[in-house]
Parts: sequence; structure tokens; C-alpha cells
Amino acid sequence: MTRILMVCLGNICRSPLAEGILKSKVDSSLVFVDSAGTGNYHVGGLPDQRSIDVAKKYAIDITDQRCRQFSVKDFDDFDLIYVMDNSNRRNVLNLARNDQDKNKVKMILNELFPNENVDVPDPYTGGLNGFEQVYQMLDKACVIVAQNLRL
Repeated sequence: MTRILMVCLGNICRSPLAEGILKSKVDSSLVFVDSAGTGNYHVGGLPDQRSIDVAKKYAIDITDQRCRQFSVKDFDDFDLIYVMDNSNRRNVLNLARNDQDKNKVKMILNELFPNENVDVPDPYTGGLNGFEQVYQMLDKACVIVAQNLRL
């Protein structure tokens, strides 16, 4: 089984959407998907209601998710760690113990824009349209992730 972790800052907006989107595109008996945040602001809480709403619009239910903080143990538990932006990338890499850990960390939009390290914008302080834009970006990236898993 391939194990994939999606990581953003608070684990309430981008990474829960990425988790839900990728889960909708893969066989759950072959791929396990989870999400976490680099911060501990929302541990135990639900994703942001706007993330829940935009996911629901596309028939994806993320209300079973609970926010959690990224930990060093995640390097042992996951094969790939997709981060949403360069700040998340730095925070995760700062916890890496070795090159093996570091090699698991990927920028999710590099699936669309190879080696450009483009950030998924954080929609938290914006309106609903920002969540829709983030959903569309992550959906396109997750299509590629899912295709690559089938190789």
C-alpha cells in the first residue's frame, strides 16, 4: 500500500481538500491518504466550513477528517509527503532526520508546474471563491498524482 500525506499550515483548508480529492481518485485498498498541518492551531477540529462546502459541491465528504499536527513519525508512516507551499516545505524539511526523509517531501503543484515550487494559495482569509480556486488547482494536481500511482 502506498501512503500519502498532504500538509498545509493549519490542516483546515488546503490539506483536507487535497486529502479528500486524492481519496476520490484512488483505490483505498491500494492507497492510504491523510493530511496534517505544520501548526497546532486546530488539532482535533473539523476542516474549515468553506473547505467542507466546496468539497461537497463536487460530491466529496471531508467531514470525517480531524485536524492534526505533522510530526517526525510521519516520515516513517508515509511514502510521499505533499506540501502546499514553500513555508510548509521549510517547516517539514526542518524536522527531517536524513536525506531519506527529505526525499519524501514534494510540492504538490510541482505535479502541474515541474520544479517551479509554486504555492497553493492559502484561502483562509479570503472568500469562498478562493476555496474554489484552490479546489481546482488541487484537483488537477491530484489527477496527476493518481495517474503516477498507477504506473
